[in-house]
Amino acid sequence: MAKAGYAARGVVFLLVAAMALFSGLAGGRPDTKSALSTLLDQPLGRVWVGTIGLGLLGFVAWRLAQSLADSDGHGSGSKALAIRAALLGSALAYIGLASFAISHALSAGGGGQSSGEQSLARWIMSQPYGAYLAMVVGLGFIIGGVITSMKGLTRKFEKYLRLPDAKGFMRVVCIYGLVARGIVFALTGLLFAYAGITVDPDQAGSMSDALTWLRQLPFGALLYILVSLGLAAFGLYNLVEARYRVVHGPSLNDVKKAVMIPRS
Repeated sequence: MAKAGYAARGVVFLLVAAMALFSGLAGGRPDTKSALSTLLDQPLGRVWVGTIGLGLLGFVAWRLAQSLADSDGHGSGSKALAIRAALLGSALAYIGLASFAISHALSAGGGGQSSGEQSLARWIMSQPYGAYLAMVVGLGFIIGGVITSMKGLTRKFEKYLRLPDAKGFMRVVCIYGLVARGIVFALTGLLFAYAGITVDPDQAGSMSDALTWLRQLPFGALLYILVSLGLAAFGLYNLVEARYRVVHGPSLNDVKKAVMIPRS
């Protein structure tokens, strides 16, 4: 399930990168939901999107095993709990993307809706102190982006990979992909925090909005291409993980601890 999940996520990001690089020709927004909606219109599109959705459910199961049952053995220290909390957040995010894919594969409905980030921002801002919560969530995205990029630059991802050419092309692709994904993640966090500051959930941007903002900077066209290629590299990184990731299933005791309800 973990490897199927990595493969599905890899395909999604390759589609996002393709939409970003060819958006001037093909149109559309280069984000995950738009990529799946575009695939839906292709021959056997419903089959492909449904298969990706099922794969993403496998990725959700793996993230839950990592976060709740600690399959990777992070432990229970403060740093380990922060990592596991981030993995749990990833599981929740991909539940939404998996359900989007499966529901659209079954109904072949269109994807004309606001981004997941904007929907999340609207829900958060409807809560007490929602604007402040949105800023905190945006900060979380930024920290997550920095951590993702550092994971690539420090090559910590190699701890869980058994690469046949650990000093060659695969390593470079993995580093490039993680750094680019971290940059887009951090930019999304900036837009989310700005939505909280302006108390306007429509300012919360998706991956597509982050890339559009990047394009407006000096040398923005070059930066846009480099980051878009980086998202393709991140897709390839996920395919590498699907092949070479070391996956340890949680033990029965770990599962029991993860689901155990304390008795009064």
